[in-house]
Amino acid sequence: MKKTLYIFSGLGADERVFKRLDFSAFSVIHIKWIVPVINETIEQYTFRILAQITTENPLIIGLSFGGIMASEVAKQIKTEKIILIASAKTKFEIPFYFRFFGMLGLHKFLPTNLLKSSNFITNWFFGTGNKVEKKLLKQILRDTDPLFLKWALDKVATWKNKIPADNIFQIHGDSDKILPLAFVKPNSIIENGGHLMTLNKADVLNKIIQQELQNI
Repeated sequence: MKKTLYIFSGLGADERVFKRLDFSAFSVIHIKWIVPVINETIEQYTFRILAQITTENPLIIGLSFGGIMASEVAKQIKTEKIILIASAKTKFEIPFYFRFFGMLGLHKFLPTNLLKSSNFITNWFFGTGNKVEKKLLKQILRDTDPLFLKWALDKVATWKNKIPADNIFQIHGDSDKILPLAFVKPNSIIENGGHLMTLNKADVLNKIIQQELQNI
């Protein structure tokens, strides 16, 4: 019987960014983002989203904001393993300028249409390398719920977690422009890996993930 693998996608992303990764050895459940309630804390949101996790000591993969959510899950239930991809273990791995914006509340004034737009700036930040990846990013941003997007951005900028979960394995790219490697201390570094390395560094990422999953 296959073990269940729960996957949290990133902010402004969904399961489409994992299409080049091989999880065939597992029964995969992609966690669906739910609409946040007004003034809902990240802890309250996590409690509601836990309804989608029905396995004891779950095995979780979290990409970007999904990794932050996976860390929050580990505060509320026991987990077997958490693999973070292009994410952060604690608030100290969130760039200081994001946290500064969060402290002042400046991020709340960003217009939703700007956050959901796809252009050379977003392509540069996410590290999309060709027309196919740029088209996919454009589709994902277009499909992202604006209420969730603004709520999640606020939770990233104001995240208070100081202690990483014990069972985290963190993979990061040395070319990540959203969460630069200079702020992160991962277990494994992917050369030329950007924030969407699940797409353009899938071969390397697959090997690292498979090796880590085999150790469970």
